[in-house]
Amino acid sequence: MTPEIWRETLDTNLVGVWNTLAAAAPHLIADGGGSMIATSSTAGIKGLPFLGPYTASKHGVVGIARSLANELAKHHIRVNTVHPTGVATRMLEGMGGLEALLSQDTDLAPLFLNTLPVETVEPVDISNAVVYLASDESRYVTGTALTVDAGLVIR
Repeated sequence: MTPEIWRETLDTNLVGVWNTLAAAAPHLIADGGGSMIATSSTAGIKGLPFLGPYTASKHGVVGIARSLANELAKHHIRVNTVHPTGVATRMLEGMGGLEALLSQDTDLAPLFLNTLPVETVEPVDISNAVVYLASDESRYVTGTALTVDAGLVIR
């Protein structure tokens, strides 16, 4: 892990989320309320090995969201996070080196296994969670971490 990778990951995954939420808040306040949803990860709930900056940034997203959930509630703004397991997207292609690291330390491999018998979930599964959190169906849901993880975080 280089300092450059650490910084780039935090700048994208944490600072980028903060910038987006901070830019959206005044508009939602002016509109009388709404819903903010930040995408975290199962790595934002548990400590996934070999992914230090990613894990740190995704834990940070949860902290930002919960902080804002408290600060913005008086404006009728709900703030939540979504925590996917591996999703069948191009992002997983860049994680090929993870298998080699896990083969050297097989005790850690189960931390990446879903409880349900699927390797990944589909993007639509995450979209459906976001639609729920954005809808009136979740009008009293704020500061929560909604997992769409096929049971990964219970392992």
